[in-house]
Amino acid sequence: MNEKIGKSLYFINPTKAPKIVQMKGLETTILTGLHGEKMMMVLNVTSPGHNVPLHSHPHEQIGMVYGGEAKLRIGDEERVVKKGDFYCIPANVPHSDTAIGDEPFIMLDVFYPVREDFIEKCKQRR
Repeated sequence: MNEKIGKSLYFINPTKAPKIVQMKGLETTILTGLHGEKMMMVLNVTSPGHNVPLHSHPHEQIGMVYGGEAKLRIGDEERVVKKGDFYCIPANVPHSDTAIGDEPFIMLDVFYPVREDFIEKCKQRR
């Protein structure tokens, strides 16, 4: 049988995926990337009234707004984004988000290569 213990190799159950707290108001659910994949898919949830400060990383990041609304800054552009909007953040480009409204801002993000820092945080929470 081609399955990990109790888990499908091909179908993802977000309720059983590991979660890490990046900072107050930002929780990340790691959907893929922990088992040798070359890409990592995560759900990043920014709580209402919180923001993720301007930062950059050497990973390419593409994604879609899965829920809520936010002011999303990428490079020198800022827009209000909502469910269904897509974005592309090249490696090393500064970006930030600020959740607006009463709903959590949820981003479905894909990183290339995988975020080793997320993997390390995941190991530390065990």
